[in-house]
Amino acid sequence: MSLSCFSHSNPSQIALNRIDSLFTSLFPDNEPGAAVLILKGDSFLFNKGFGLADMERQIPVDGTTFFNIASVSKQFSGVGLMILAQDGKLTLDDPVQKFFPTFKAPFFKEITLKHLLSHTSGIPDSRPRSDRHFVLTATDVESYSYLQELNELNFLPGCAYEYMNPTFQLMYSIIEQCSGQSFDDFMKERIFLPAKMEETTYFEADKFIPRMAHGYRRTTDGKWAEYDYGEASFFATKADGGLYTSVEEFVLWEKALRNNILIPATVLEEAHTAHINIPETPFTGYGYGWFIEEKPGFPKKVYHTGDNGGFHIYAGRYPEQEVLLLIFATRNDWDREATVERVDQMMKEARWLD
Repeated sequence: MSLSCFSHSNPSQIALNRIDSLFTSLFPDNEPGAAVLILKGDSFLFNKGFGLADMERQIPVDGTTFFNIASVSKQFSGVGLMILAQDGKLTLDDPVQKFFPTFKAPFFKEITLKHLLSHTSGIPDSRPRSDRHFVLTATDVESYSYLQELNELNFLPGCAYEYMNPTFQLMYSIIEQCSGQSFDDFMKERIFLPAKMEETTYFEADKFIPRMAHGYRRTTDGKWAEYDYGEASFFATKADGGLYTSVEEFVLWEKALRNNILIPATVLEEAHTAHINIPETPFTGYGYGWFIEEKPGFPKKVYHTGDNGGFHIYAGRYPEQEVLLLIFATRNDWDREATVERVDQMMKEARWLD
């Protein structure tokens, strides 16, 4: 475990002890586990693995374990579009129809990239689910192919919020069209390598991923069963949720955003601004690839969650305080929202959010 050097009687050490105790209780040594990291400024306040990354081989989780970060991947695809906008290859006001001229419905002329980024397109998730093989193995293009014949929306574009995976899958093809590169090559060349995320990569069946964790779920007889590719639905899509990385490499993403290595500060601020409120989640809206929370008594928080198979992921940043909290887990039977709320309160009491 990596911890900062604080006196045992001061607020920071008290918070660290409480955080360690909390996650030790959630993720026992012999069960699927989690990596937990807290960064403030350039200092790791907390960086510890709990439980196991691989049950079969009994490999423990640590800061270098690679997790499928599921929908936390969306912010990377969003930044990919923003980079292409800076390049002059597209604008976020471009209609979807510009990139998919064979989509038949006229409303694709009204849905813009901003609507895709903010989950305000009105596009329903009508992906076919009767073919089990399709559900388990479909790629981005296969997954969004139903849009070719789509003839109705759930609401007019921009009028409401509805979280939707297929709209982010469209970004896979938009990035390829506008960059002239494969999606993977563009993301590596323009995002991962500039950010020094040298091992971060997208999932493909049979692809080698370094220090890869598996997702797990508990069966009815109380045992643990693998729950990722081959068991979980729509695991093979990339732009909406296919990224594998570690908490330590994610810190490099955080620093690239802070230091405006990938996109200008003004563009990031637009992405970190709520463009639609989420009625069922108090004090929360959605920007372009991030949730935005402005809860009374706390500074502005920009975060995302991810769920894919057994992976249960949280990545939250307090931009003004330069605080990052990461919880990457290989099991989904813990209360993420309540846990994050407790840790946020501990960080506040430790004065890390001042």
